[in-house]
Amino acid sequence: MRKVVIITQGSERAGTIGRLLEQDGNIRTRTAVVPGPGEDREVDTLFVDVESLVDGHGSVSKGLAGLRVHYPSAAVVVMADEHRTGMAVDAVKAGAYDYLTHPIQKKELDLVVDKVRASDVLQSELDYLRGQFWNEDSLDYVDTRSKAMRDVFVKIRQVAGTRTTVLLTGETGTGKSLIAKLIHAHSNRKAMPFISVHCGAIPDTLVESELFGHEKGAFTGAVRRKLGKFELAHGGTIFLDEIGTVSQSVQVKLLNVIQERTIQRVGGEADIPVDVRIIAATNEDMGALCEQGRFRRDLFYRLNVFPIRIPPLRERLEDLPRLSEVFIKQFNGLLNTEIRGIHPHVLDTLLEYDWPGNVRELENVIERACILETGEILRPDSFPPDLLDSRGEVVTSPVKTGLPLKAARQIAVDKFEKQYLSVLLEQCNGSIKHTAERAGITPRQLNKLMHRHGLQRGKFRNN
Repeated sequence: MRKVVIITQGSERAGTIGRLLEQDGNIRTRTAVVPGPGEDREVDTLFVDVESLVDGHGSVSKGLAGLRVHYPSAAVVVMADEHRTGMAVDAVKAGAYDYLTHPIQKKELDLVVDKVRASDVLQSELDYLRGQFWNEDSLDYVDTRSKAMRDVFVKIRQVAGTRTTVLLTGETGTGKSLIAKLIHAHSNRKAMPFISVHCGAIPDTLVESELFGHEKGAFTGAVRRKLGKFELAHGGTIFLDEIGTVSQSVQVKLLNVIQERTIQRVGGEADIPVDVRIIAATNEDMGALCEQGRFRRDLFYRLNVFPIRIPPLRERLEDLPRLSEVFIKQFNGLLNTEIRGIHPHVLDTLLEYDWPGNVRELENVIERACILETGEILRPDSFPPDLLDSRGEVVTSPVKTGLPLKAARQIAVDKFEKQYLSVLLEQCNGSIKHTAERAGITPRQLNKLMHRHGLQRGKFRNN
């Protein structure tokens, strides 16, 4: 049962809203003129008249702060007459969840309630992910809006504290190395070495020596004993990236290491015990490699004890704006720049792109843009021409045939609306009045569309 409080100075309106809400059998409402005494964490949503929000506080931001003292866990939905829409928009900017204008329609009310419910579910999952398990350095990475990535982080929590062998699969650039480091950093081996080996970058003739070491005189050029990566990782974790590229002879030795927990240096005869947790990664189809006889099936089974698939960026585009912000912040520190964000045209285009290089490609694109940009906003001229045309518009817009026609049409309409309004706002220097006039709509309608598409007029001023 969800608990809703309606704070209003008009009892008739409050009664109407309460009756509309309680048509949903899972909502219980009560009405108040002012916030109740004490702190009530059981309230899920507040519906507040903007007059009640301002009275006694002087500003909507102070009014919101006062509400949070009494209802720290509640989403705040502001209600306003049409002539007070500007105050409602200010409330949203100050932290309110959304706003509605009187007279409130059942359809709009239901939509807001559904959005608050979905947001609560997402927030509870994020709170779980951000629990005491994650160290502070990892919080930026586990803050995701993608269900596929939340599933990945749940698996990491489950396996990190064990010594179980993990196989990470995913396309190039999805962040397999980062995931391996996260697993190690949250294991009971975190104080011990993390040794990373890119198997595909080592010549076949040197792979055995790199992994297992060699004795002096084992081959031409072996002028002294060398410890291998497994010995260096003793007590910790070894990360074998691109495991599908190793030769058959190395596969046999890896199988023996996993089974016996011992190694032999090249040219040596003594068995050397090693206590190493193995994390392997590949961007290839290991099942297909086994079918082709290029990879030992028994070794694959040993490595595939706990598989984790890392989704490509195109399957988690909801994370792209946040990832871009993280990279901008990172490069501001490295390049001594002061970039504040990305132009809306550019962000729309990035969301349309297929990202064959995944997160690594996005990082490279943002780095290039930060170097070229002379202002505070990353604009189209700073991005590769194969992403944007000269006007910063989408070069190609893939047809989403996997969706029903109605859903695909709505996506196209939303993207057009956002791009159309962004161009007008920029041409009108962020003026709501002039933009609404040119668009042939009312300022109230424009404010609602801007809120729906995440457009803030401040970003279009003096551009």
